[in-house]
Amino acid sequence: MKKKWLIWDFDGTLAYRVGEWPAWTQALLEVLDREIPGHGVDPDLFRPYLRTGFPWHSPEAHHPHLSSADAWWGALEPRFADAFRAAGAEEAGASKMAKAVRRAYLDPGRWRLYEDAVPALEGLSSSGWKHALLTNHVPELPEIAGRLGLDLHVDRIFNSARTGYEKPHPEAFRGVLDALGRPEKVWMIGDNADADVGGAKAAGIPAVLVRKRRYGVEPYSEGLDGIAAIVGG
Repeated sequence: MKKKWLIWDFDGTLAYRVGEWPAWTQALLEVLDREIPGHGVDPDLFRPYLRTGFPWHSPEAHHPHLSSADAWWGALEPRFADAFRAAGAEEAGASKMAKAVRRAYLDPGRWRLYEDAVPALEGLSSSGWKHALLTNHVPELPEIAGRLGLDLHVDRIFNSARTGYEKPHPEAFRGVLDALGRPEKVWMIGDNADADVGGAKAAGIPAVLVRKRRYGVEPYSEGLDGIAAIVGG
């Protein structure tokens, strides 16, 4: 019998980056705080520069040219530099800080698992489910997941920074199904109603929205402890 698979989103579903601000805004702020102490910049200033330019902002396109970590981060540096210039940095300083965002974002001390993540994964594993990640994330996602101990619970990782396909692109989901041997039972679980739930359902995969309710999107579970009742045995 083919194995039962649960396909999980990562950021916002199983894990999160610690900070007062959204993850990317927070990372830029940490660099600015270090390089220009007492700058007094409102972090909201960064937001317009982070709403475009990332691979997942154009999920309809394939991004094979960004399959190396250096190429992936290099493509974002101009956006980061623009943000730092808007914050008052000079050209050389903005470029230097743009390169520093990579290290700041990946800081292992900033990443945490949600408290319900491991109990949910363990409980579902005991019911015969195997786990995979399918995420739009940075190239170093496997290292982040490993430091959090997810490698003890997750069997496969499918990351857009490696495949070049961002959710909700159909190929992001087809690639997972093919790699998993077209399992007879499979669900997608994520916090994004469009990328996770909408994309999965368009690919014929039932999906559960978690943590961020959206009217009309069902099934929904506020926490991961409700997943087992939805996906069944």
